[in-house]
Order: sequence, then structure tokens, then C-alpha cells
Amino acid sequence: MKKMILSTLLTSTLLLSACGDEESQGTIEADNTEDIEEESATEVENTETIDNSDDASEETDENADEKINDDLKETPEHLYEVTDNLAYLSVLDGKEANKNVALLTYDDAPDKHALEIANILIEKDAPAIFFVNGMYLEDDEGKETLKEIYDMGFTIGNHTQTHANLQAISEEKQKEEITRTSELVEEITGTPPRFFRAPFGQNTDYSKQLVEEEGMSLMNWTYGYDWETEYQNAEALTDIMLNTNLLVPGSNLLMHDRTWTTEATPAIIDGLREKDYELLDPQLIQSVAKESEEQTNE
Repeated sequence: MKKMILSTLLTSTLLLSACGDEESQGTIEADNTEDIEEESATEVENTETIDNSDDASEETDENADEKINDDLKETPEHLYEVTDNLAYLSVLDGKEANKNVALLTYDDAPDKHALEIANILIEKDAPAIFFVNGMYLEDDEGKETLKEIYDMGFTIGNHTQTHANLQAISEEKQKEEITRTSELVEEITGTPPRFFRAPFGQNTDYSKQLVEEEGMSLMNWTYGYDWETEYQNAEALTDIMLNTNLLVPGSNLLMHDRTWTTEATPAIIDGLREKDYELLDPQLIQSVAKESEEQTNE
């Protein structure tokens, strides 16, 4: 699209310049008394026309970029949903989609390795959700890191502000933990999070209600091991993530922003694909936000 726009503008500019030259030449031939100063003025005028055309070209080019970015961020059709136990993904009723999928998720981001993990995922063409803690988004470095990850195309989820156990704090504190992180994510990316994961998977009746009111869907996980001492190395973590009997169609894989997890990520991705699992794009997952949007449109 960009090339077509630039080609059209360049052709238009050349035609305009040619027309300007012909008109100037006609004026010179009709009036033999025209001196060099007038000819110079004509050349300057033509140059300004070309310069203005260049400015218009750059402006149109920027508009084209914005249009392309908007197109890329359009929400595709939702084919999957989070199951009632919040641990798995299943195909929505009435939809046809591959059931042999696995979802990659990374919690506690962006601490130290989230951007590195995101770059690995891009190289492997692997989608994922980054569940973020708001405490990492308070400074400029954290904001810039999250924006970069979001701009890569990754889905951002809410993992509370300070990784607090929601069952151990008041409703007022729960609200602060959840809403503050959503506000930061939207402020940085321009998009509120669609999914919420409670630390330790421990929700409360109040947090469930609040999360829904905030337009997010609850999501826990099927399995994860990278916080356990025996799996805090890439080889052991890769082996358990690929060979646990908990890996089944629709599995939701929990990982974290950690050194050994970063190192294990390429092999985990390769291993899942060797086992014929499709890595699920989170944009294909139905959420409360989408349901509300559909109801509004009706």
C-alpha cells in the first residue's frame, strides 16, 4: 500500500513539475524581453512546488503507516474461550478451529527478562500473553519496555500491582491492586488489559466481580514449574514443560520473567510444535470485553 501511495505521489509531482516547466517556457518564448531575474523567480517557484509536494508525500506516508498499524490491531474472529475452571482453552460452541492448541503465558513482567523473551517469541513466530505487575510500570524504563512488547503485537494481561495475595487483603486493597495496574497498562499502551490472573491463582468473590466490571476475563493456568528449585535451569524446565502428563489439547502454560525460563523458551516452543501443538494466538480468545462490545453493537 505504501509503495502504491509513494508511486502515485511521485508521478503526480513529476507531472506538476513538467506542466510548470512548459508554462514557464511558453511565457519566455512569448515575451523576448523577459530578463534572467524573472526566469530565476520561475525556477524558485517550481522548486517550492516540488518541496511542498515532498512534504505532502511524507504526510501521506505517515497516514499510510497509521492505517497499516490500525489494520494490524483489528481484532480477529474469536474462536476459543477460557473454560469454567479457568485452566484450559476450548473451542467456542458453533466454531470450527484446531483443538490441539497450547497457550504460552509469562507472569511477573516486565521485571528483567520480558523484553528478551518477547524477542525470542518474535523470532519463533510464537504468540503469548504477558501478565504484568503494575509495580514494574511506575518508572520510565518499565513503561518503555511494556510499550515495546505491546507494539510487537503481544497481548498484555493484569497480574495486580504488587503481586499481593488477594485473599489476604481488604476489598479496598484488592480494588487498588487491580484497577491501578489496568490504568497503567491503558495509559502506556492505549489499550486496557482483557485478561486477569490473580497471584497464586487465588481470587475472591469480590475480585471476580471487580474483574468482570473492569471488562476483563479471569484466567489461571493448567501447569507451570519454573518457580520450583529443581526446575530452575533450562534443561530441566524444558523437559518437564514438554513431557508432563498435564500437557493436553487446550493447555495453558504458566511461566515467569526469569533467567532459566528465558533460556528454555526456544526449546519449549520447538518441542510443542514437534508434538503437533499449535501455539494459540490470545487474540482468538473470547473475553468479557468482547462480549460487552457485541452486546452494545446489538
